[in-house]
Amino acid sequence: MTDCGCEKARRDLEEYLRNEVCKTQHSDIAEHLEHCEGCRDEALVARTLTDVVARACKESAPEELRDQVLARLREVQATH
Repeated sequence: MTDCGCEKARRDLEEYLRNEVCKTQHSDIAEHLEHCEGCRDEALVARTLTDVVARACKESAPEELRDQVLARLREVQATH
């Protein structure tokens, strides 16, 4: 029994989403995703998670919360 390309597509999915695969691999994976709903769904979830994490990394905590966290850390450090 031969694999329809799912194993390769899933193995290289993260690199594909970050555009870190060669053009040939990129074309092969893109074509596979067009024809395979399961892998396409997995790619959508991975892309969504990547985008959410990237956005979260750009945000900073409100200054008041930041000050509270730092104050609490100082308290813990002072008692240990």
